[in-house]
Amino acid sequence: MWWITRIIIEDMAMLDRSLKTRRPLHPGAIIRDHYLEPLDMTITALAGHLGVSRKTLSKVVNEHGSITSDMAQRLGRAFDTGPELWMNMQKACDLWDSEHMPGDWRKVAPLPGLAPAPEQSPVL
Repeated sequence: MWWITRIIIEDMAMLDRSLKTRRPLHPGAIIRDHYLEPLDMTITALAGHLGVSRKTLSKVVNEHGSITSDMAQRLGRAFDTGPELWMNMQKACDLWDSEHMPGDWRKVAPLPGLAPAPEQSPVL
């Protein structure tokens, strides 16, 4: 299954280049498209394997729920990918969503006297 991890990493690199124009893939889409469908596995079966409720996993897979650190640990162990991959995918979605929605955070100004932070590329 190393090839699935490689595909996901390549997808994330491609998404890194397109973060400004389109929303990154939700981790639930990755679970559905790269694991459930190819393995012909149901949400119920995977939820049982992960030790979570079907409802919890269904929310994630259908992109109505977020990956928690606990879920990232479970997915990382089950798919042999590590939890960082799942947390980084969720973080990319969350940051894109907040950047593309109106919010009061835009009114916050840098504290006086602080040097500007250096530009950093998103960590995926």
